Amino acid sequence: MTPNFKNIILTAMLLMCSHLMNAQFLEASDTSESSVKRYKSIINANKDIVNFIEYSLAEKGLPKHLRNLALIESHFDSNITSGAGAVGIWQFMTAHANQYGLTQQNRTDIYKSTKTAAISLTKLYKKYNNWVTVVAAYNCGEGNIAKAMAAANSSQYHIFSKYLPTETINHVKKYLNACFATGELQSVLSNYNSSRMNTVFFVNGGSGKNNSQLAETDINAGFNINIIADELDVEVDKLLSWNPQITEELKQNGESTLYLPTDLMPDFLLRKTKILSRSIKEGSTTNTK
Repeated sequence: MTPNFKNIILTAMLLMCSHLMNAQFLEASDTSESSVKRYKSIINANKDIVNFIEYSLAEKGLPKHLRNLALIESHFDSNITSGAGAVGIWQFMTAHANQYGLTQQNRTDIYKSTKTAAISLTKLYKKYNNWVTVVAAYNCGEGNIAKAMAAANSSQYHIFSKYLPTETINHVKKYLNACFATGELQSVLSNYNSSRMNTVFFVNGGSGKNNSQLAETDINAGFNINIIADELDVEVDKLLSWNPQITEELKQNGESTLYLPTDLMPDFLLRKTKILSRSIKEGSTTNTK
């Protein structure tokens, strides 16, 4: 066996081991039957609140599994206050609430706090492009995430997390446990460690491309995501980073909101008929490369 071939095999083995370690690191730590039952019982006992949260998340194009953030934060108890002074079902600290115009008193208001949480989570996802880091940032703040990424010289949660507070690491574990219980763990991790992770930005760094204002328009299941990307000359992964739930929504609902940077939206609208025609002619509506 030649030295070069040995190196190729060794590199492949190391990459495989690394992938397995990453997957194990982000597994739910508690998959016991009692844990699953506990999480499900809390959700079932608060169906009205859960339905409102899921509807509010969907309005912003956010996945339903983010309802589990309120689940682990407060068990959907709007009157709960933490030892650190966080209040309500979303456990807003005063500074975090004020950042989005939510008054200190309204932190216990389910309607107003949920709308504020949806705005905050949308902003965090646009910045980090993966739900694991979003949950961590929601708990400890964007400043701590930036410091941890800088210390680790990495944007990968499983690498920089050792620089985060223990409370935040445990918070992420609880979230993964809850998503395992609701059957949504794979959805949470679907874009972790993918090429989209390369577009993570620090609080005061990066090129700023992911922070551009997004415009929106409605499309139906006749549109092919690959063809939209091709006509607009953007990578499919980039298009999906702006629209993380679009494939699922088109399949389930037959329609979805398409989000694009404001400078790309005119191009899409001008080519919309051509894109639809190509999509219908070339086949499947929602498959990606």
